Amino acid sequence: MASLREDALDAEPGAAAPTAPSAPTAPTAHGGASRGADRGASRGADTLRRERARGHAALVVVQLCFGTFPLLAKWAFDAFDPFAIAGWRVLFGAAALLAVAFAVHGREALPARRELPRLAACALLGVVLNQVLFLEGLSRSTAVNAGLIMPLIPVYTFLVAWMARQERFSLLRGVGILIAFAGTTQLLLQKEPDLSRPHLVGNLLIATNALSYSIFLVVSRPLAQRMHPLALIAWVYAFATLSVPFFTRGVDFVPPAAGARAWISLGLILAFPTVLGYVLNTYALSKVSASTTAVYVYLQPLIAGATGVLVLGERLGAGIVLAAVAIFVGIRLVVLRPASAPSPRAPEETEP
Repeated sequence: MASLREDALDAEPGAAAPTAPSAPTAPTAHGGASRGADRGASRGADTLRRERARGHAALVVVQLCFGTFPLLAKWAFDAFDPFAIAGWRVLFGAAALLAVAFAVHGREALPARRELPRLAACALLGVVLNQVLFLEGLSRSTAVNAGLIMPLIPVYTFLVAWMARQERFSLLRGVGILIAFAGTTQLLLQKEPDLSRPHLVGNLLIATNALSYSIFLVVSRPLAQRMHPLALIAWVYAFATLSVPFFTRGVDFVPPAAGARAWISLGLILAFPTVLGYVLNTYALSKVSASTTAVYVYLQPLIAGATGVLVLGERLGAGIVLAAVAIFVGIRLVVLRPASAPSPRAPEETEP
């Protein structure tokens, strides 16, 4: 950029360099500045492309972090109680995310005193209930089912936001909600409406977890407009630590029977879906648009379903495929927005 500024300073409006009798005409000062500007613009475009490529790469890793969570949790269930895993995630996540938030934002990561009550409510909805319901539900269901139910978060979020008068209702979105819930009902009941089916309770817990997280997204929207995303999720985790003694009472955090696979799985859960996923998602949001980030979320159920079938040997029957199609069609109709009505900034629609 220094050479570009020097070219601009040396140039005089309308002046041209002298020409030699036998030499081709020398470039004008304006022409030199123009070529310098073109080179600068080209370098800037290359830098922008590289930054966007890094953002896309980060988003792929983010989806791998969250998409493989059901698989890792299934392995950790060999020895760890779901409540113990939730407790580990809350405690480790709070410490690690707060450290990263202060390292990145310094004192700007501190919340205002007026935000504390809302942060406490967000911690209950977005972390405590979210973690406990999801992990307990997953222990009673399958990774495939969990991967298909979790994308309902945008549908639930729209319904809650509409009831809170933050969103407008439309016929298209209404149809999308009906289709998505029809797919969910098919997934919950699968072949027939038999309440004794083994996965029904687990699926209901996961669906309730998605509803809890959707309410969190709506409640936390004002905070998301005033706080850095990484600082917000870090403080939500920090407030959630206050509840750990209550939902982990009588739970063994270090079970004697835990083998290498269970401990490695827990370590991967803490490192990837608990910490790295949020750090990289925040990084990606600084490189690409929020709408691009939202599109990548649809990779999560594909990853969860693939690992469930290929690694855990779970069955993928026709009923599940039909439910998946209905859920994704419904979600697509709900999240469609007119081009002239961009959505306000909101927290990431990724389960913590």
